[in-house]
Amino acid sequence: MQDPTPESGGSARPDEERREAAVVVVPATGSASWLQRVFEEVRGASQLSVVPTEPPPVTVVAVERYLAEAPPAAAQYWYDVTLADGACQERCYLAPRLNGLVQRAHLHAGVRLRLTRCSYRYDEKRLNYGFLCLEELERVHGAGPAPAAPAALPRGLPPPLRGVKKHYLPLWNNEDPYGDVWVADKPRAQIDVDVSKLTSLGQLEMTWRSRVHYHPLLVRVLHKSRLRYYGKPEKKMDMPYQAYFEVADGSGMMSMVLWNSLCPEWYNSMKVGTVLLLEQYAVKTSYPFKTKPTPGDSQMKRFATIEISLNVRDPPTKISIIPEEMVKPEWGLPEVKYRFITRSELDGLPNNHSCDVIGLVTFVGRAERARKKEHGEDFWLYRWAHAIDGTSDQPFILELFATSQPEVFERIHPMTYLVCTQMRVVRDLTENPSSTIYLTTSNESQIFITGWHRGQPYTKDTKVRNFIQWTKTQNEVDQMEKAVIGGYYPFPRPPNNFLKYCKNNKVESVLKAIGETGKEIEDLHYREHKRIAVQGIISAIRYISCSNVAEEASGVELAQKDNSQSLESSAAYKEDSLHKEKNTNLQNKEIKSFLEPQCTPGEKHRHQALLSQKSSVKRKIPRRLNTDAEQSASVTPVSSYRYFTRSARRKLGLDEFQHEDFVQEKNRQTLSDSSQHSTDQEGMSDTPETEETGRACGLWQSDLWAQVKDKLMKYLHHSTIFPESIPRKFDYVHRDLLMQQYNLHAAVHQPKETRTDKNINDFKSASGLGYYEVTVLGINHDVAIDVAFLPLFCPDDPHLFQLEDIQNDTLLSCMSCISACQQTATSNGRLPDMFPLSDEIVKAAMDLDGKHVVCILDICHLGDDKVEVFLSKIYKTEEPGVLDAV
Repeated sequence: MQDPTPESGGSARPDEERREAAVVVVPATGSASWLQRVFEEVRGASQLSVVPTEPPPVTVVAVERYLAEAPPAAAQYWYDVTLADGACQERCYLAPRLNGLVQRAHLHAGVRLRLTRCSYRYDEKRLNYGFLCLEELERVHGAGPAPAAPAALPRGLPPPLRGVKKHYLPLWNNEDPYGDVWVADKPRAQIDVDVSKLTSLGQLEMTWRSRVHYHPLLVRVLHKSRLRYYGKPEKKMDMPYQAYFEVADGSGMMSMVLWNSLCPEWYNSMKVGTVLLLEQYAVKTSYPFKTKPTPGDSQMKRFATIEISLNVRDPPTKISIIPEEMVKPEWGLPEVKYRFITRSELDGLPNNHSCDVIGLVTFVGRAERARKKEHGEDFWLYRWAHAIDGTSDQPFILELFATSQPEVFERIHPMTYLVCTQMRVVRDLTENPSSTIYLTTSNESQIFITGWHRGQPYTKDTKVRNFIQWTKTQNEVDQMEKAVIGGYYPFPRPPNNFLKYCKNNKVESVLKAIGETGKEIEDLHYREHKRIAVQGIISAIRYISCSNVAEEASGVELAQKDNSQSLESSAAYKEDSLHKEKNTNLQNKEIKSFLEPQCTPGEKHRHQALLSQKSSVKRKIPRRLNTDAEQSASVTPVSSYRYFTRSARRKLGLDEFQHEDFVQEKNRQTLSDSSQHSTDQEGMSDTPETEETGRACGLWQSDLWAQVKDKLMKYLHHSTIFPESIPRKFDYVHRDLLMQQYNLHAAVHQPKETRTDKNINDFKSASGLGYYEVTVLGINHDVAIDVAFLPLFCPDDPHLFQLEDIQNDTLLSCMSCISACQQTATSNGRLPDMFPLSDEIVKAAMDLDGKHVVCILDICHLGDDKVEVFLSKIYKTEEPGVLDAV
């Protein structure tokens, strides 16, 4: 089958390639493939559907996404899942009603499952073509013999199983290149440039309307945008990509657009600074609404009326990359110039100012996603980072959206040297002059880390060289002690004024009912972050130790039947438990080991029995469904080295800025046993409510709460703190494990040759000893929700979590002051058993007693059934403008 036009996909691959590539035989010494037997059985079944008897566990090798096709409009994207049973790999189509398993990361590469129902689907528009369809799945938990390790997918992935699309998309966003179709680097052309045949950009602008064919252009790339994917299910185009570049010669600068199937071929090779020889191109009127980068040379002339269009036809473009060593000075091509600033200069810059920055990363957050449109399936991918440059005690705060550089974005970690170009200043002097300033990426931003600096034009910049000189004066041990990775990062803070919050919010209705919060949480996708506002009454506050976060275990099946989009679970509601944390004294520069108590499943069961001995009131309350996990720890001595030798730094690839030595991090280890994590999910049951007196280190509740808490129609529990919620001290030795933990699940399983027994719980928390559970009662006194407030304070880096942004919020400010208690408690090397609520917290809570407030909640889906819900801001409804805004 051929596509109607060359540009809508080029030459189509035969259906035989799709069909034969669906099954990959893996050499194995065991028995014949179970997957192959099922494949043959389902094709011979009268209903083309089978329910396998006693299906063995299989491993998910890959989960890959592609654009769906009209007329089915139920799902915008389809998924192919590659399964392995040790003898072969089978590529299967996932029934669209199970898409939620992927979207919420129940089903991802590396998990084990059982195939409990499957069917065979023929394509009625093709001859003899069909594929296996997964109808029902069951997640495999716990111990047991694992199938043989899946082999890596063969290079040159075949096209998707269903429809006529010929490439896959990245799993979690649309801006990144994905798959072998994207050429890593085109070879440089060894050609002689005939200058007499060239035209300039200035001449092109004056003469383009009078010409059909244009003379060749010789230009240098000055700016590069992220990829734009504009595919729609109703459109037939197979490679609907677009990328903007700003190119320049001696006469000025002009936009150049790379279209469609030329993007996979050329996008990765067209780097900032690359010299291009363009022949057989088109010229069109510029698109008026596209973003425009700020040129490094403010004197450069910009030709804004037209743009160069590069496509595979009309006419077919000819592109050549000229090696830098062949570029001649007489060609007059401009050098790439930058607008680097230091941190000390940032405070004086206006909002939306464009700049470039370089710094040593001290913090990098987890990768999160934000929905582009309400109820849509497309997401922006982003993460937060801090970087210092020695000119201020404050860091650069960087909001980094994916820039179509996944190999860089996924490798950002503390102690790397980060360069970000074309960043924009975000500040609001009219709303809050003292609010924290941060930088965000623009459409033309590029990011670079250690390993990608060599040969970049910015290595010649004066401020970059000054930064390198500063790094040579730094002690790696001191910087490593401040390094933090992952966890909940409450930034930017909501504005001080609720009216301003309403203006900034783009959704149809700002306020959500507390009873609707469960639906908001259920609709979240994997790592989606969302901020919602609810009205309520602060009714109870409880301090909870973080020594054992989410440690109960239960089993959850991976099963979706009929039209259900939630996992079936047999787990019952379990109360959280507390274990006292032992010494965690980091007063010395040498990093000491620390001890956490061990708790076997049997001990945990006995502990739960003790907690449940208090009197309880039976009523309808939500059931907590917990998965995965018991926690234990051990102690390993740690050695530290103050400096890397020059040879060691070279081995780590640290010498990049024209052989400038990058000062890098020391080796540091803290080894503990592995643990897994629990989840919290809404569900209603007649379960006795148990007071968690064994966990409470401090409790305040209002008189109103005492009167109504046993009469609620609905009570939502979403105050669980998960291990992924807690910022961790960075350990360079285990950086790959930490980066994997805080990146998104990979589309393709990549088994490692060596595995570590360390678990995320084994890395020391950077944020303190505990958190608060805050109960918000609905204003009609019939529903309530428990949410968490995490006091974020890093003793090693007081500037990490910008506490000054909540100083106008009395209650949250008081709860954040636990950091002062923590420092006092740890100064003698021993932690107290409990931190009672301070008088200030109780007074602030009593000032809100019975009053209607607006609570801003940060919610984020962490995968499986784990959703964190954090209290971020409290607005009093009697404040000026609040009632009008609502």
